[in-house]
Amino acid sequence: ASAAVPVATLLATPAVVFCEHGGMTQAAPQGTPQAESVSPVRTGSRVVIIGGGPGGYEAATVASRMGADVWLVERRGMGGSAVLTDVVPSKTLIATSEWTAQTESAGELGIRTGAVGVDMAMVNTRLRLLAATQSSDIRSALAQSGVHLLDGSARLLPGPTEHGRRRVLVVSEPGGAERELEAEIVLLATGARPRELPDAIPDGERILNWTQLYDLDEVPDHLVVVGSGVTGAEFAGAFLTLGSRVTLVSSRDRVLPGEDADAAEIVEEVFRRRGMRIERRSRAAGAVNTGEGVEVTLTDGRVVRGSHCLMAVGAVPNTEGLGLPEAGVELTASGHVRVDRVSRTTAFRVYAAGDCTGVLPLASVAAQQGRIAMWHALGDTLEPLDTSAIAQAVFTSPEVANVGLSEAAATRAGREVRVAQLPLARNPRAKMQGVSDGFVKIIASEAGVVLGGVVVGPHASDLVFPLTLAVRQRMTVDELSAAPTVYPSISGSIAEVARMLH
Repeated sequence: ASAAVPVATLLATPAVVFCEHGGMTQAAPQGTPQAESVSPVRTGSRVVIIGGGPGGYEAATVASRMGADVWLVERRGMGGSAVLTDVVPSKTLIATSEWTAQTESAGELGIRTGAVGVDMAMVNTRLRLLAATQSSDIRSALAQSGVHLLDGSARLLPGPTEHGRRRVLVVSEPGGAERELEAEIVLLATGARPRELPDAIPDGERILNWTQLYDLDEVPDHLVVVGSGVTGAEFAGAFLTLGSRVTLVSSRDRVLPGEDADAAEIVEEVFRRRGMRIERRSRAAGAVNTGEGVEVTLTDGRVVRGSHCLMAVGAVPNTEGLGLPEAGVELTASGHVRVDRVSRTTAFRVYAAGDCTGVLPLASVAAQQGRIAMWHALGDTLEPLDTSAIAQAVFTSPEVANVGLSEAAATRAGREVRVAQLPLARNPRAKMQGVSDGFVKIIASEAGVVLGGVVVGPHASDLVFPLTLAVRQRMTVDELSAAPTVYPSISGSIAEVARMLH
């Protein structure tokens, strides 16, 4: 998986299919017509992409550059949820909250500040504008590259045809006119949407999902956040910094249960220090809009009251109504599209990318899945998707970023590893900036090969990159520490931790 593999070799080998539990199993796509009975895929072939998020628009860009006739169908706006309601607006909101967080250490640095106020209406107007601008830029770039853009929805029709093509029914908007497209290749990139609890349906006023936060004109007086995963923790931290009282309802033993335990402990400690109330091992049964606020009922009978409630209880794939089972596309029990490491589904010449596949809910992964799909389908060399070296970040304050093997995963697998960790409070640059929360951690093999790493602190999402390179290139800790770092710099701690593992 670490080297470029010729397409002919990939076609001759069984697919590696991602399973719901995160493991992999050998399986070949079912129902695939014999290659000699269909038209070959070649330059000028038609590609139809359903969904204009990162997986869709990156795939369209690659296919267009490779000479394909590309048609992209999107019903909401180019960029999809990632640009319009998820990544772009949420990280813009968090970036705004970071400015207010910087005032916390101003006195320590000798800076006198007055009261800091937040104009929520202006904040949301700005982030919606940024999202719309990004969507427009993506649309313009795709149009300039020759991609045919269709506003509407689509579904896959049973097939393939006798010539091996797939059929897609497109319903345009506005007007609802229907047209049928035939294509040599179809890519599904339909994303996911917020999961809803039956007794806590978002109303857009006081009970909200994360796509509805950007319509608020005022900072919530008391925000109850249900869910302590990445989404819940990010918004809880952001609104706490913006001035809301925040109660975080966590069904687990700690905030960010999927992250490094030491990292989660620091984030939770900072949350509590800033005044957040955290209800551990508590599960929400329902939420009611009382007109003047919300009442969130927990399964143990307790009621948490606030002015607004954010439901951040996960996401479900957008795979209903697409005709997938009838077209031979296998779904998992959770409704995700089953794919292999080159983005193939179980249906002939049908690929899938992004959150609808359930591989990793990251825009970067969706984009890479889309690129890989087109490289594979149109005959380029490629590396199958390798999730072992994909960096992830949580945009809390402080940020948390990690890559590769975690310490917990190594323990569960019984692997002998060496771990070193250094607090940022000992870093000279961090001291100058008044940073006291955070650390750098490296996990290495007995032979000193870098297997994984964690960074907690300001701009951790940027600082994790050298660790990503180290994991991907299987560098040793000595090789990592041999690269000189700027003094003083936060990145100096990465080299220092590597030296600790010499």
